[in-house]
Amino acid sequence: MTDADLLALAARLAQSAAAAILSVRDAGFAVERKEDMSPVTAADRLAEAIIAEGLRLAVPDIPVIAEEECSAADITTDKPRYWLVDPLDGTREFAAGRAEFTVNIGLVVDGRPRLGAVAIPAYGELFTGIVGQGAWKREADGSERPIAARRVPEEGLTVMGSRHYKDDPRLTEFLAGRRVAKIVQIGSAVKFCRLAEGVADVYPRFGRTMEWDTAAPEAVLIGAGGRCTNFDGTPLAYGKPGWENAPFLCQGAA
Repeated sequence: MTDADLLALAARLAQSAAAAILSVRDAGFAVERKEDMSPVTAADRLAEAIIAEGLRLAVPDIPVIAEEECSAADITTDKPRYWLVDPLDGTREFAAGRAEFTVNIGLVVDGRPRLGAVAIPAYGELFTGIVGQGAWKREADGSERPIAARRVPEEGLTVMGSRHYKDDPRLTEFLAGRRVAKIVQIGSAVKFCRLAEGVADVYPRFGRTMEWDTAAPEAVLIGAGGRCTNFDGTPLAYGKPGWENAPFLCQGAA
């Protein structure tokens, strides 16, 4: 399969998983706790099953690294190409009845994201991107358009921040001396997508994230002309032991 074929597969499965998540939400669900005390629901498990099965049937030679499977076992791969899947990024938001949760399906090649699909079920939006080729947004009505990250406007930065780290003193320190127009604090990979479509400018992340949280939305952001790096300017590395990211910084167009 070409990159375009793989992206189409990821997009289709992300939308199928999004529909399943909304069905679970409408029917009602319980919130459980994993060993690390993070929340999990039937929607997480159902979405992951849909995605993992679909990817393995379509491209059995590409391993699938998915959040809930990794929570149950120590899963690694020595393959240069693999999928990273977060079936429901923002479970806390989902459980709280908020709209900012996503489905993330990213393909990593040689330690870097190559392409990704990010669905935002509650808004009916789908973001896709291929590094070096572009990024696109599909609206709830099915219309699709290319998207591009923007340069910082004259009025200053629109900052995307994590709702659950809104009082982090590191954010205050980071923003000191910068012209800030507004700060928007929400959950999940929606923050990457808003940078990618050019309605926000920077997203500094200090709290804990995992590689499946970032692979797909990073591919979208880079495809749109944005940047995502460690705070020292080096690229995020994928395939690390334990799959945990260091703090990172997302920015719009240079």
